[in-house]
Amino acid sequence: MKYTFQSDECMVITIPLGSLRDAQEGQLMPEKFHCVFKDVYKVFLKGQPKALGAAQLIAGVLVLILGLLLVQHRPLVLIYTMPSVLFVAAGMLTYAAGHSPNMCVAKLSFSLNIVSCFWTLAAVGLCTVDVFSFRFQGVHQEVFSGIKWMIVVLLVIELVVAMVVIYWESKAVCRQHFNILPMVTLKQDV
Repeated sequence: MKYTFQSDECMVITIPLGSLRDAQEGQLMPEKFHCVFKDVYKVFLKGQPKALGAAQLIAGVLVLILGLLLVQHRPLVLIYTMPSVLFVAAGMLTYAAGHSPNMCVAKLSFSLNIVSCFWTLAAVGLCTVDVFSFRFQGVHQEVFSGIKWMIVVLLVIELVVAMVVIYWESKAVCRQHFNILPMVTLKQDV
């Protein structure tokens, strides 16, 4: 006979049975038993999603604010700063996914973090090219250059945070089997 399911030991229920010799009627099964549940959501929580979501949110808002400071002098700055709205949204979703075990929110956060990760790679490249190619004329050249370098550093921080969040969310979202039955072990006292 072939088994119809395969246990991955995500949930192990151990029921200690009393001694069969000393058992009276109705005393074989205990009232309490031990259950070990290796929940993937608990693994995701080890990655501190609330803190990572807050870091994403803050970095995204700072990039947006710094981009708005530079837009008066160079409108092209919006190309690599305005899409940080994605990162603000990803930060809010990551925080929400860490706050409640909702698989839909975790999957949406996972998807948005992947998009944000690729966008951040492109934005780091565009911003770095812009720092070296365009020089502001006037007395505030060092200030504008410093702001651009701050944007580059914040974009790199966004990239690192997105990669860490993707790693931990993949532990919760990417599973081989979604309908796995528990492993039940009966232990008899001798």
